[in-house]
Amino acid sequence: MNVQCQEGQAPRIVPFTDTPPAEGEVTEIAEGVLWARLPLPMALDHVNVYALDDGDGWTVVDTGFDTKRSRAVWERLLAGPLGGRPVRRLLVTHHHPDHVGLAGWFQARGAELLTTRTAWLTARMLTLDEQPVSSAESLAFYRAAGMDARRLEARATTRPFNFADMVTAMPAGYTRIGEGDRLRLGGREWTVRTGDGHAPEHATLWEETASAPLLLSGDQVLPGISPNLGVHVTEPGANPVEEWIASCHRLAGFAQPDHLVLPGHRLPFTGLELRLRQLIDNHEGALARLAEHIRTPRIAPECFPVLFRREIDDGIYGLALAEALGHLNALAARGLARRETGADGVWTWQATAG
Repeated sequence: MNVQCQEGQAPRIVPFTDTPPAEGEVTEIAEGVLWARLPLPMALDHVNVYALDDGDGWTVVDTGFDTKRSRAVWERLLAGPLGGRPVRRLLVTHHHPDHVGLAGWFQARGAELLTTRTAWLTARMLTLDEQPVSSAESLAFYRAAGMDARRLEARATTRPFNFADMVTAMPAGYTRIGEGDRLRLGGREWTVRTGDGHAPEHATLWEETASAPLLLSGDQVLPGISPNLGVHVTEPGANPVEEWIASCHRLAGFAQPDHLVLPGHRLPFTGLELRLRQLIDNHEGALARLAEHIRTPRIAPECFPVLFRREIDDGIYGLALAEALGHLNALAARGLARRETGADGVWTWQATAG
């Protein structure tokens, strides 16, 4: 399905379909390419996964969380739409648990894991780093970031999210992929192109030889929503927003009008070049609003209204705080803001003159 642009019409984003596959079922996106969904226990209640037909088996792209429900869905998919043929390869686009969660489960069943070095190292490290309560370093980071006393107390006394809760133990072995690699999956030729910002060395797969090419975009390019661009205790000085904007500009150079994008969430779509422009403009606009907002000194949570324009509840507070810090760090890196630490140890941000 292509973007339809007659003279005088603007390009638009066109979904492949308005109806995603039901749980345990698939939609055929193209010959030998199946789309399925795995449930997630959160507001973003699904992750898209794809199966590429290799003839004697399948290559699966991403996995969902490791939960009883996810495993049951996969058993239905394997026995039903995938015809009982084995998953011989698993390609993981990035290290987040909704994409890598069942990698070890598939490997234990004989699948070869393909992913980037950064994704594998990060995922394996995090599965081994299990914490019953938030560490002192994490609490100090949250305090400096401006988290209020009630939420800090909750973090100090309850079990935090651990990768090990949602990600199968990962064996010590994988096949590395990286920028520019050529892969043959599902009878199609793909080029690996990596992006940053949402996740370091996030793999995207671009079909190069088809008249209507596919793009497996993971979370690097999503329709309707932007991927989270957050700063965390592991790298408080990170600049994911600038990294992601730069990645979007670079990837836009490969976009074709007839690319069918297969994203990690929401619906497959065409209109890739337009969507990349929209995403860039969205974050540039957020940075401009934020720079104006911090002409009066602010802590990060005080920036939520101008960044997100909606109520931030406890369920998404951590993601919102991480993304607010991401945008503030981007302004600082551009020389448009400075960060000061108050007597209470909390970071305050203010726009620089000009």
